[in-house]
Amino acid sequence: MRAVEDTWVVVPLYNEAAVVGEVVEGLRRSFAHVVCVDDASRDGSGDAAARAGAVVVRHPVNLGQGAALQTGVDWALSQPGTRFVVTFDADGQHQVADALAMVERLRSGEADVVIGSRFLDGRTRVSPLKRAVLRAAVVHTNATTGVRMTDAHNGLRAMTREVAASLDITQNRMAHASEIVEQIGRGGWRWVEHPVEVLYTDYSVAKGQSVLNSVNIVTELIFK
Repeated sequence: MRAVEDTWVVVPLYNEAAVVGEVVEGLRRSFAHVVCVDDASRDGSGDAAARAGAVVVRHPVNLGQGAALQTGVDWALSQPGTRFVVTFDADGQHQVADALAMVERLRSGEADVVIGSRFLDGRTRVSPLKRAVLRAAVVHTNATTGVRMTDAHNGLRAMTREVAASLDITQNRMAHASEIVEQIGRGGWRWVEHPVEVLYTDYSVAKGQSVLNSVNIVTELIFK
């Protein structure tokens, strides 16, 4: 299969040297263009991503995932021929096949934004406690943004160039996910959710996909 040429995949990157090379290589088999925003990693993550074939943009100091996403989106929009932008996590939890399917839904004209949801099919194994905490985040985000989604904190998203250009991410920590949802709603963009698999490995859990991290997300949403 020929790699997609009109899409940039944006990967925020912070201390993921152990896995980011494999993530980038997997993406590059399907997407010609991948940009990793190295948010001042201390473990050589940026170099690992570059060796795997990504363009690497570096923050001199750590600014947070929201800022890394905004930098990556801006980079993607500066490149000729960009029609679509995908956001994709660096820790190996997202599936390239899901990203491809989401871009095809954009290409068909069905929507302006496609948001991944781990709760629309049975592929993602989520513990009852983590599911409850994530549901609480969804309830809060739905109530405060007016956009009713089933999974407000999924980092896998696909959007048209026009939607990407409208984003102005100012929340630099995890609350940026709700901020993006709010801006989608405020902009009146047509959106759909797409069933995706989130793969929780020992590595991704250790890196921040724990229940405690989910609780921190909810706390940050409430007190941002």
